[in-house]
Amino acid sequence: MLSAAAERSSDPWNASTGHGQKSVARSGIAHVPEGRGIFSELTVWENLRMGAYMRRGRPDFKTVLDYFPWLDARRNQQAGTLSGGEQQMLALARAFLQRPRLLMLDEPSLGLAPLITREVFRVVGDLNQKEGLSVLVVEQNAAIALSSAHRAYVLETGSIALSGDAADLKANDAIRSAYLGY
Repeated sequence: MLSAAAERSSDPWNASTGHGQKSVARSGIAHVPEGRGIFSELTVWENLRMGAYMRRGRPDFKTVLDYFPWLDARRNQQAGTLSGGEQQMLALARAFLQRPRLLMLDEPSLGLAPLITREVFRVVGDLNQKEGLSVLVVEQNAAIALSSAHRAYVLETGSIALSGDAADLKANDAIRSAYLGY
């Protein structure tokens, strides 16, 4: 068994901030990691309940099912048997059940078909506009990221190369030729 100090030093959240994952989640931050991070052995419903675990008060399953109506029909299905797009949407739904103030998405389009990618970004846009949820997206698909964002940052080798209004960056000829391919 690790000592408390050893556990803190091996945990990246603790090492950098002095706070554990529970503290971060309670502060209103939810994260959907690259690769979705679902609990593949659990059912769809069990995954959703995990998202609601840290939430105070009653979880808002109705709102989540309004955004993702197919989840109710698949509630008893093992999450690992879902398609990649369905797993991504399950991960989003689970994160939203935390009722975060900030939702962080890492490469939400990774491995998804273009149609599913558009649906994921449509739902994320709705969560931002209708629910007032702040969203931070790290995305290599520059076209969809710039189309969906209010503000954008272009990173090159780990540093911010450009930043500004997403529409302005999308209209920038240098950005269009370097990142958008036209």
